Amino acid sequence: MSEVFEGKKVLVCGMARSGQAAALVLRQLGADVTATDLREEISWDYDPVAEGIKCRLGQAPDEFVGEFELVIISPGISVYAPFVKAAEALGIAVWGEAELAYRLCPCPMIAITGTNGKTTVTTLVGEIVKRHNAGTVIAGNIGIPLTGLVTGLTPENIVVAEISSFQLETISAFRPKISAVLNMTEDHLDRHLTMENYIAAKARIFENQGQKDICVLNYDNDITREMKPHGRVVYFSARDTLESFSEGVFLREGRIFAKVDGNGEIPILSIEETKVMPENALAATALSLCAGVAPSFIADVLREFQGVTHRLEYVTTIDGTEYYNDSKATNTDAAIKALEAFDKSNRPIVLIGGGYDKNTDFTPWVGAMGKVARLILIGQTAAQIAKTCDAAGFSSYEKADSLQAAVLRAKEVSNAGDVVLFSPACASFDMFKNFEERGELFKQFVNA
Repeated sequence: MSEVFEGKKVLVCGMARSGQAAALVLRQLGADVTATDLREEISWDYDPVAEGIKCRLGQAPDEFVGEFELVIISPGISVYAPFVKAAEALGIAVWGEAELAYRLCPCPMIAITGTNGKTTVTTLVGEIVKRHNAGTVIAGNIGIPLTGLVTGLTPENIVVAEISSFQLETISAFRPKISAVLNMTEDHLDRHLTMENYIAAKARIFENQGQKDICVLNYDNDITREMKPHGRVVYFSARDTLESFSEGVFLREGRIFAKVDGNGEIPILSIEETKVMPENALAATALSLCAGVAPSFIADVLREFQGVTHRLEYVTTIDGTEYYNDSKATNTDAAIKALEAFDKSNRPIVLIGGGYDKNTDFTPWVGAMGKVARLILIGQTAAQIAKTCDAAGFSSYEKADSLQAAVLRAKEVSNAGDVVLFSPACASFDMFKNFEERGELFKQFVNA
């Protein structure tokens, strides 16, 4: 692919991890690369000057975007930004990092999106497929920039990638061999403006797939059930045994069964044998079977899987109270699932929530707080959530000035046998760089 970019004038916008990876790869492929960011000071993973990358920092590229033949934008940059619209008006291609990575990727790709469960399912599928192909790599919107990874791969590898709606907004040729939309609930409306736009962005994951490609969809979700991929569709369901479909993965009497590739019903394992939430286990099973993995490998990994950092992550027990970090719950649906995870234990929950405002309706989340003994609110959305609580008749809440203060207060109001759950239902950007930093700080405050 180096001949495609040799000498091409490329502007890479947004110098976080994915932007830095894209700039470096493009320069190594011979492109004339300029890096830009609204920030004047960047924490670089390498020396851009030594790599031959030009920098124009501390300004929006509105005035100079027309000097380039290709623009690469980070997932954090809106497609509605003035310079993006200006580039498009000039006929300049605007790609996201996922599109660039796909064009450089020499091997099959499994791409996973959805409102919730993406990181868990991507990690789980990656670990399962590794049992089938040791050259499997996990990347994407999961901590490892996809662009920085794909240039070292061969056709024998397999990429399992988490792909966000932000990344899907800027695809062009992106075509995974296997795709999945795990679920769809209200999220990111501050960015996508309407639910229709959000759904359309997620659906782009399969827009270039052909008849021989596969899309895995959640039959239990009203939105994903009605999606119309161009290729082969494999549903998964925790509520329906999918008898009207020739293929599918489903729960029956507490066991996961699968029928894929015309092999008839195959039992995988009892859901009691895994710590993975049923919806995620079903999705991972479907994706892995579609990738040709043996059912025994799937069952083994489901039994062994201990979870993902920042997603219902056990931290410690103090004075008989268990503390859990669910910083990755950046929307109400994820936070509701976290509360449901403790349903069987029947223990009182001291819940810490709140954060960056994504124009979210918190009514469903507050309605799910039946076992919450105390809610401690932080961040930009604290007042809005408090109003929602008042409207719902839920009065057992208070506000804290910081996450550290919330942790200290949670210790004061909790008792032995309780659960302290940090599940914000909001993004982190009002107080933290990202949900990872937020979760790490929560764990530090608890352990201190």
